[in-house]
Amino acid sequence: MKKTFSQSELKEIVKEYRPIVSFRVRKSLGTHIPDWEDVVNEIMVNTLEKIKNGKFRGDSSIGTFIYTITSRRIVDFIRRKNKVLQYAPEPSSFPAPYKHIENKERSKFVAKYLENLNPKYREIIYLYYYKELTRQEVAEIIGIAPRRVSERANYARKLLKKMMKK
Repeated sequence: MKKTFSQSELKEIVKEYRPIVSFRVRKSLGTHIPDWEDVVNEIMVNTLEKIKNGKFRGDSSIGTFIYTITSRRIVDFIRRKNKVLQYAPEPSSFPAPYKHIENKERSKFVAKYLENLNPKYREIIYLYYYKELTRQEVAEIIGIAPRRVSERANYARKLLKKMMKK
């Protein structure tokens, strides 16, 4: 047998059980989680909807009914949070202060060797790596085949490595 409630009885239920639900949610989730109030509101709205839709049959007390809904919503909330955290990317760490200086020195070091490269190789390196143009775009600018762009870029890298080893 489904039990029906009047508007005043529903208000009394909210008035009586909201503090209990709030306490249970805060105790389960912790007060450091700012979403606990949203969870309480969701539970109360869900409870009232179920009562209005006749899902509360009166087999148990209203307190037991609300307690069951509260427990399930808390578990759902924790599962959702863990699922989100499981797929969240790890925050990147701050680079060490000396990394910036090392990168600057490395750039000066490479620039010095780039000046010693043949201009046709230097231009390929500049367009392909620094301007980040595609092989096709570099080929159109220089007037050579895209295959030749790759060959020159590879050869230029080999020359740079060879110069840096000395």
